[in-house]
Amino acid sequence: MCPLRLQCRARPFTCGGRRLARSAHGAWRRRRRPAPIVGSRRVPRGSPPSRASASRWTRTTSFPEPCASSGSCGRTGSRRKFGPRLIALEMAKIHTIHTNGSLPKPTLWHKMHHYFTLVKDEINPSLSTDVPKVEILEQELAWLKEHLSQLESPVVFCHNDLLCKNIIYDSSKGHVRFIDYEYAGYNYQAFDIGNHFNEFAGVNEVDYCQYPARETQLQWLRYYLEAQKGAAATPREVERLYAQVNKFALASHFFWALWALIQNQYSTINFDFLRYAVIRFNQYFKVKPQVLALDMPK
Repeated sequence: MCPLRLQCRARPFTCGGRRLARSAHGAWRRRRRPAPIVGSRRVPRGSPPSRASASRWTRTTSFPEPCASSGSCGRTGSRRKFGPRLIALEMAKIHTIHTNGSLPKPTLWHKMHHYFTLVKDEINPSLSTDVPKVEILEQELAWLKEHLSQLESPVVFCHNDLLCKNIIYDSSKGHVRFIDYEYAGYNYQAFDIGNHFNEFAGVNEVDYCQYPARETQLQWLRYYLEAQKGAAATPREVERLYAQVNKFALASHFFWALWALIQNQYSTINFDFLRYAVIRFNQYFKVKPQVLALDMPK
């Protein structure tokens, strides 16, 4: 299955009301112009494409339903008012899935290098002046791999795309479940969590004021670690994971920015992917100095 999808939670052959052609590799693309094997994440009919705006459950009238509205994930004011504990517990459970004795490798670097190569070889001449030059992107990608690989974040089975609308709340049982595992695979634990925190900002109207504050994150991470350990987490463990998560959140910005550049070139969906890419790159460079200042407890 292609690792790059615009998940529409609807019928796979129609995206945003437009019929798309499918390659032998499962990628959705324009009919008239061959595209790289990158696909597009499906979007619901009749609405602006958004990685956070739709769920396959929206046509039902009973649970399960999306956990939140407007990109919130268990925050106060969301449609389903439950705390972050349930999401942390479910992610901890997903992260315990193991391979049969083999040592899994993280998918992050392979995918990012693939996306960057497409941007460099196929899109570079048409890049907007608002997008960093390819030489800068190449330097940043190398820096990310060198810096983040040293953080010793465990490689676990990850969802890798935990949008708020990919979380289903079952009020009768008092738990949440994750849906849409197109991007799932073995990856860094801290990437999965950091990517989820980034998604609090939404997609259609991105607002990084919604990124969870430090205390909110620490409480979430405490729930997560205690679920994993089956015992209380020490302050050092929580602080260490906090630093790892916020550093890997940088990789999340970079990853989806590259993805959006590819979508801007090839997708037929009526969405400003270039603007979204610029927003993610801008946030990457804005928070990078703050992230670099975070201490990693030994």
